[in-house]
Amino acid sequence: MAECDACGKSENMPYECKRCGGQFCTEHRLPESHDCPGLNAWSGGEGGGALGGGPSAGGPNAGQGPSASGGIGSIGTEDDSGVFDDPFGTGGWRGYFRNNMTFVFLVAMWLTFAAQLFLRLTNEGGIYGLEGKLFMVRTTSPENVWTYVTSIFAHSGIAHIAFNSIALYFFGPIVEKRIGSKRFTALFFGAGILASVGSVAVPLLLDEPMAGLGASGAILAILGVLTILNPDLRVLLFFAIPMPLWVLTIGYGVLSVFALGVGGPGAGGIGHVAHLSGLLIGLAYGQYLKEQGVTAPRKLQFGGGGGGGMGGGRRRF
Repeated sequence: MAECDACGKSENMPYECKRCGGQFCTEHRLPESHDCPGLNAWSGGEGGGALGGGPSAGGPNAGQGPSASGGIGSIGTEDDSGVFDDPFGTGGWRGYFRNNMTFVFLVAMWLTFAAQLFLRLTNEGGIYGLEGKLFMVRTTSPENVWTYVTSIFAHSGIAHIAFNSIALYFFGPIVEKRIGSKRFTALFFGAGILASVGSVAVPLLLDEPMAGLGASGAILAILGVLTILNPDLRVLLFFAIPMPLWVLTIGYGVLSVFALGVGGPGAGGIGHVAHLSGLLIGLAYGQYLKEQGVTAPRKLQFGGGGGGGMGGGRRRF
């Protein structure tokens, strides 16, 4: 028995919206009946508006424009070469990325971790080796701007990447389907980069040397968005402890603030500044989305509603 994401009505055989991935009753099964965020996902020709103003039905370009998940519109003009096509369009190989960026990021994380392990085996690991130069944000090298991106996908060890992978796997697809792959990608990179910058800037201001890496800033932004959209969503901490999502989020925030105040930015070997930065970005963006009418499912759809265990953290050295 499932519940309609729009009205909460119980349905034995709910309808799944192909645009946003939600489950709905007969009354709300059509995209226009549940304020689907993907309702305006198609735009045609050069005039695709920033708010998803596509061509009229039956027009020469109807249904042929590039997809803009979440109703953002075309990112450029249509071109036979495909150079300016929407990267998340449904045509050709680009269609594989639509609603699948969560898994693209997961693969990127594990490939990066494999590269880190290789560097460690060749004695190029650690802060001062090639691994540090390529994948770690460091107060000693704030000018290495590429690390503000690469550090998002790098991790200190197997437990670190495992925890972050579980959290991204459970929460990422829900948010991505609700806001579209373009906005989800922008959220992941935007929050991750700002978390990286913050994890360097604050220790520099405090004159405390530090190096960090990990996807936690981006993942906590995703968690913040979902918390605003549905604070009462039931999750299982470490697959065992049931609680509403808002309790998990507040608990994580309070823990980071306390650790930051008592032990500094790197207390316990965790980048608390990155955590708080990502979480605050997610909460703010979630409020914006909520005001735009974006909703979240009433229940998680993974194995009866259990949320993944949180606790990997962005690591420092």
